[in-house]
Formats: sequence, C-alpha cells, structure tokens
Amino acid sequence: MSDEPTMNIAVTHRFTASAERVFDAWLDPVKAGKWLFSTPTGTMVKVEIDARLGGKFLVIDRRDGVDVDHVGEYVEIDRPRRLVFKFIVPKYTDLWTTVAIDIVALDGGCELTLTHEGVLTEYTDRTKDGWTMMLDGLDEALG
Repeated sequence: MSDEPTMNIAVTHRFTASAERVFDAWLDPVKAGKWLFSTPTGTMVKVEIDARLGGKFLVIDRRDGVDVDHVGEYVEIDRPRRLVFKFIVPKYTDLWTTVAIDIVALDGGCELTLTHEGVLTEYTDRTKDGWTMMLDGLDEALG
C-alpha cells in the first residue's frame, strides 16, 4: 500500500429524477456506460457490472487511443439510499480507494452526495472535477 498522503473529497448534486432512478443508473451497465468514468473525448469500450454485494465492475474508457480501466467491488448496496464500492484505476495508482454514494429523496427529485475516501493528494482537484462532470453526465443521461 502506498504511504503517499491522501484526502477525502465530497461532491453534491441535485437531480429532478427520483432517488430510485438515480441509484439504478449506477448499477445498470447500459445506463452507466453513458456517463460513468466517461470523458468528453473518450470512447466507452466496455462496461461490466455485477450488481450485488461483493460483485465487481469493470469500466474501460479509451482516451487518446489508450484504454483506462476502472475496477471496483461493491461493499454496500442499500437501494435507493446508499451504494459503497472499493475502487482503483490501475493505470494511475495501485491504491484502492472507497466511494460512498448517499441519496436523499426530496420533493421533485433527490440529492446525491458522493464521498471519495483515500484520494492521493496530487489527484484531489482532478478527482473532484471528474466526479462533478460525471454527475452532470448522469443528470443529462436521466433526461
């Protein structure tokens, strides 16, 4: 394990979609393939999701001709309130981090708070910007 300094980041986003629709978009390979770990200039190559406790996921986005694997394992699934997974991007680090998705139903939609624990300090701004972009993409994908 790396002994480099890490930080936790949090991003919050309000959706007009229901908590159930937002939650399900994290675990449906077709829906997730439209926004999860995608980049504006990348191409989604593969999305595999085993949506169960202990299940794994693999999302591969091709960026400038290079495949970037996003690998994870689900450690908590409480539909539609909470989803937690361990996560790694082997191209950039050998450090596993933890991402928690907390969703609160509101009148006319829901609010999602994403907390990413253990992010290498050098990647905190980039990671926060990335999650913000992805949540915007999720919002767009849900219509």
